[in-house]
Amino acid sequence: MKTRHFLMLFLAILGLAWAWEALVMHPVAGDALWVARKQAMYLTGIGSMGLMSLVMVLATRPVWLESWLGGMDRVFQLHKWAGILAIGLGVAHWLVKISKGMLIGVFGAIANKPASLPLLEVLQSSKGLAKDVGEWVIYAMILTLLITLWKAFPYKSWRLVHRVMPILYLALVFHAVVLMPAAWWATPLGVLMGLLMVAGSLAAVPALRRRIGRRQCHAGVVESVTRLAAGVTEVRCVMGADWPGHKAGQFAFVQFDPSEGFHPFTIASADQGAQRRLTFLIKGLGDYTTGLAQRVHTGQAVQVQGPYGRFNHARGGRRQIWVAGGIGITPFIAWLEALQNAPERAPQAHLHYCVRNASQDPFVPRLRELCARLPQVRLQIHDAQAGQRLDADALRGRSSVGDGARPEIWFCGPAGLAKHLENGLRALGKGRVRMHREAFDMR
Repeated sequence: MKTRHFLMLFLAILGLAWAWEALVMHPVAGDALWVARKQAMYLTGIGSMGLMSLVMVLATRPVWLESWLGGMDRVFQLHKWAGILAIGLGVAHWLVKISKGMLIGVFGAIANKPASLPLLEVLQSSKGLAKDVGEWVIYAMILTLLITLWKAFPYKSWRLVHRVMPILYLALVFHAVVLMPAAWWATPLGVLMGLLMVAGSLAAVPALRRRIGRRQCHAGVVESVTRLAAGVTEVRCVMGADWPGHKAGQFAFVQFDPSEGFHPFTIASADQGAQRRLTFLIKGLGDYTTGLAQRVHTGQAVQVQGPYGRFNHARGGRRQIWVAGGIGITPFIAWLEALQNAPERAPQAHLHYCVRNASQDPFVPRLRELCARLPQVRLQIHDAQAGQRLDADALRGRSSVGDGARPEIWFCGPAGLAKHLENGLRALGKGRVRMHREAFDMR
C-alpha cells in the first residue's frame, strides 16, 4: 500500500467517525457560521490527535507493518508525512479557536450561540490547564517541524530535539481527554480516539526510555575500515551468533558511537550464512558520514538494528530495469553477489548505473566483475563526465523493457533522478510506471 493511500484511508476513517458523531449522534444547534466553527474545531482536533497517535506508533519501527507498506523505509516515510499533517491540522485547530474575535468583528455578535457539549465531570477543574497546555504544545511542535524541514540543521542536534516529541504527545493526550465531550466516549468516535491515544501512549514509553528497536538490536565488531575513492568508506562487520541473517537489498540502523545514535545504511553484501559478515558502503554526505573513516576503527564494537526493508527484485517480474545513482548502487551490489551462486535465479535485467566520473568510481570494476558472471544482467554505465546521462528514452528501448512491456523498474538513488525518469516515461506514452524505490529520507 502506498503511503498516500494509507494516510487517505486513515483520515477517511477519522472523518467518517466525526461525521457520524456530528450529524447523527450529537448534532450541535445554532447559527450556521458558529456551528461550522465549532465542528471545524472538533474535526481538526480529531485529525491532529489521531495522526499524532499514528506517528507515535510508527516511531517504534513496527516490523509487522513492513509487509503492508513495502518496507521500513516506507514506514518512516509515513511517519514523516503523518507528523507534518498532524502539526498542520493542529495549527488549523488553534487558528479556528482564536478566530472568534475576528468573526465577531466581521459578522457581529453571536445571536444564537451553539451550546458546548459537557465534559467529563471529574475533569472539569482541569479545563483551563488543558487549554493552556494545548496552546504551548502547538508552539513547540511548530518549532520542531521547522527544524525538521530545515535540512541544514545538524542531524545530531535534530535527534536531541526530536526526543521531546513523546512528552509533547502525552501533553496532547491530556489536552484531548480533558476537552473531549463526555457523550463522545460511548460512541464509535470516542472508542476510536481512545484506542488511538492508548496505543500512542504505550508507544511513548519505549521512546522515552530510548528502547525503540531493541528487540532487533544485535552486537558485532568492526572487522575492517577501508577508504575508497569518491569519499566512500567501506566498513565490514562481524556479527554475533544472534544475527538472524538478511536478504539482499535490506538495510539496517547502525550505531558505531552511542553518542551519535543509529543511522540507516544499506547492507551492501549478500548474506554469508554462518560467517555473519556485513558490508556497509558509506558516502560522506552529511555532518555524520563525513569523516567517518577517521572515527571508526578495527575492533570497535558496533550495534546493528535490523534487518529491515522489502527492496527485493524477486518480488518483480522476469524482465526488470535496475537504476542506481551514486551510492544508491549498494543494494544492487548485494543483489548481484547473492546471485553469483545461483545465476539461474537472475531475472532478465538491465542495470543502469549513473555516476559522475566512471574512471574514479570505486564500484564500476566490481560491477563489471559481478555482471560478467551473470549473462542475464546487462550493465550500462552512464558517465556524467563524458556527457552520458540517463533519460526516459534510454529506459523505454526494447533492450530495457521488452516489446511494449510495462516497465518494472527498481530504483535507488537521488529523488530528483527518479522523478525525472518517471515524468519522462509518462511523456513518452508509457503510462503509469511501476517504480520500486527506496525512500531513505528518514528526516
